[in-house]
Amino acid sequence: MNGDRRGETVVAQGTFDILHPGHIHYLEAAAAMGEELVVIVARKSNVDHKEAPICAAEQRRDVVAALEVVDRAILGDEEDIFAPIEALRPDVIALGHDQYHDPAAIEAELEARGLECEVCRASGRDPQYTDELLSTRLIVDRILERRG
Repeated sequence: MNGDRRGETVVAQGTFDILHPGHIHYLEAAAAMGEELVVIVARKSNVDHKEAPICAAEQRRDVVAALEVVDRAILGDEEDIFAPIEALRPDVIALGHDQYHDPAAIEAELEARGLECEVCRASGRDPQYTDELLSTRLIVDRILERRG
C-alpha cells in the first residue's frame, strides 16, 4: 500500500453485514491508496463463501455510504461481480487482509476484460483492547453465546 497514489479511484468491496472496527480499518487503508473511495457492497446472491448476510443489501450500502472515509457506496451486480469494476474503471482494487479473493485470479480476469487496475491487499489490524471484536462472525457468535 502506498498513500502516494493521489488522484486515483480505489474500489473496496465486501459484505459489510454488521459494521465493525475491522471494516473501518480496511476502508481507511483503501482510502489511503488513492483519492476517491468507491465501495461495492455485495448482494446476498453473491455471498457464497460464508453465511448469507443478515441485513438487506440496501441497508448495508447505506450504512457504508454514511462513513466519512467513503466517497460513494454502490450495490454489486447480481450476475457479474466484475460489471461494476468495468463501469467504474478504478485504478486500484483494495482487498481486505482476510478476504478470500485470489489476487492473481482477479488480475487475470481484469486482463481478460481489458482493464488496467492494480490489486492491493490492505493490512490487518489487531484488537486494540480486551474483547474488541473485528469480525462479523465473532460478533454473531458473541450474540448467540450471550442471548441465544
